[in-house]
Amino acid sequence: MRLLAAMSGGVDSAVATALAVDAGHDVTGVHLALSPDRQTLRSGARGCCSVEDAHDARRVADELGIPFYVWDLAERFTEDVVEDFVAEYAAGRTPNPCLRCNEKIKFAAVLDRAQALGFDAVVTGHHARLADGQLRRSVDAAKDQSYVLAVLTPGQLAGAVFPLGSMTKQRVREIAAERGFAVATKADSHDICFIPDGDTRGFLARRLGEQPGPVVDAATGATVGEHSGAYGFTVGQRRGLGVTAGDSRPRYVLGIEPVSRTVTIGTADLTGVDEVRTAPPTWTGPAPRLPLRATVQLRAHGAPVPCEVTADEGGGLRLRLADSQRGVAPGQSAVLYAPDADRGDLVLGQGTVLAAGRVVPA
Repeated sequence: MRLLAAMSGGVDSAVATALAVDAGHDVTGVHLALSPDRQTLRSGARGCCSVEDAHDARRVADELGIPFYVWDLAERFTEDVVEDFVAEYAAGRTPNPCLRCNEKIKFAAVLDRAQALGFDAVVTGHHARLADGQLRRSVDAAKDQSYVLAVLTPGQLAGAVFPLGSMTKQRVREIAAERGFAVATKADSHDICFIPDGDTRGFLARRLGEQPGPVVDAATGATVGEHSGAYGFTVGQRRGLGVTAGDSRPRYVLGIEPVSRTVTIGTADLTGVDEVRTAPPTWTGPAPRLPLRATVQLRAHGAPVPCEVTADEGGGLRLRLADSQRGVAPGQSAVLYAPDADRGDLVLGQGTVLAAGRVVPA
C-alpha cells in the first residue's frame, strides 16, 4: 500500500510510521502546520505542531529514509477547530477540539488530499485498533483514544491505519529507544494544542471579551455572585466559581444560559443525570437498529456506563443511563460501545450531547 504518515513530531507517530515502513508499505511522511505562528505552540509538554515538532518529525523521516513534507493547514484548522471551539463556548457548550480535529482535519482535509494524490490511507499514532474495518479500543486502556475517533465514518476508517492499537505506550517508547529515535523520551503533548499555557478561560476572554452575568443558586433562585463571562464555566465544574455559599457544602455548575449569561450552581445532590439527548449520530459502521443496549462514555477519560439507546426527535438519540452521572455537558460527545463482554471494546458511534437531565417518573 501507498501510505501517508501524519507525523506530529512525537513518539507515537514516529513509531507508527516506522512500523508502516517495516511492514513493507511505500510511506511518505507529512507534518501538519496548524498554526500561523508555530513558534508559540509548544511549552514543555503543552501544545504540538511547532517548528520544534516539525524538526523532530523530519529527523525521524530522514532516519527511516522516507520522503517528508510539511503541509500548511493553519487556515483550515483555525476555521474548523479554533473558531468552532470559541463559538461553542460562547453558546454555553463544552466542545472537544481533539475530536473536531480528527473529524475535520486529519480524516477529512488530510485524507481527502492524500487520496487525491494517490495514497491509499493515512497512518497516525492514535492508540486505537481497526479490526475488519471496525474501530475498537486500544489494548492500553490508559492511552485509549477511540473516544476522539468515534466521529469517523466507515469511509474515513477505511482510509486509516492505526499501528499502535495492539501495544502499550511503554512498548511504543521501548521501540523508539531501540531504534535510536531522539523522541523516545519526549513528553506527550496534552491539554489543548492552541492554548499552550493551559489557560482556557484567559484564551476565551481575549477572544470574546468581558460578558458579565449573574451566578444563581438553583435551590433558592437567588443571585449569589457575578462572573465576567459564562464561557469560563462548564457543567460539573466545582473550582473557580467565585462565590461563597451560605454553608460548607461545595457547589457545582449545573447549567449555563448564554443569552442571559446566567450560570446556575447547586449542591452535589443536584448534579446527577440519568438521561442524555444527542444530536443525530455518526455511526462507525452500518447504523444499528434501535432501540439497543450499549455502554456510553460521556467524557474523553470517563468511565463507560450501561445505557439503553432509543431514537429521539430530530434524528437524535435518547440515552437512558443505568447509573446516574455527573458533569455531562452539552457539546461533549456521547460515544457508544457494544455492550457484550467479548465486544465491549467495539465502537458503535457517537452523538453530540444536546441536553442531560433526570427521568421524570411516569
